[in-house]
Amino acid sequence: MFGQNQQVTGMEEIQRELHQKKEGQAATSNLSAMDFWLITDAGYEALGFVLGNSVMSMGVSGGIATAFKGLQRGELTQLTQLMYAARELSLQRMKAEADELGADAVVNVQIEIIHRSEEIMEVVATGTAVKRVGAPSGRPLTLQVKQ
Repeated sequence: MFGQNQQVTGMEEIQRELHQKKEGQAATSNLSAMDFWLITDAGYEALGFVLGNSVMSMGVSGGIATAFKGLQRGELTQLTQLMYAARELSLQRMKAEADELGADAVVNVQIEIIHRSEEIMEVVATGTAVKRVGAPSGRPLTLQVKQ
């Protein structure tokens, strides 16, 4: 049976292996076809889909205090701080995955907040890691606006 540190190390190795894009292999992405074309036209290459998440618990005392505060008007500062910390941690983890791929940036970043229960929430940040591989094409862009 593995100890907790061995499981984490093993998981890190798996993640690192999964994220190492080798030449000639496909990369995953959350870009639309138009987004992909625009990124490529701007001189970037999609390296892969990156993700960061965090699961936070307010704990029983925090949940009770917030519930009582919720009966009054005003900001629920404990919950606001918890959500902010969870979002920042998720973004840092997503950026760390992009850094492992050698990315210059992450595009099409989306953040989702999932409430698992009254006390537990998960924040998931996803995007596509990209790297500059050439100069922009210089073609004029014509944007279409949907009405």
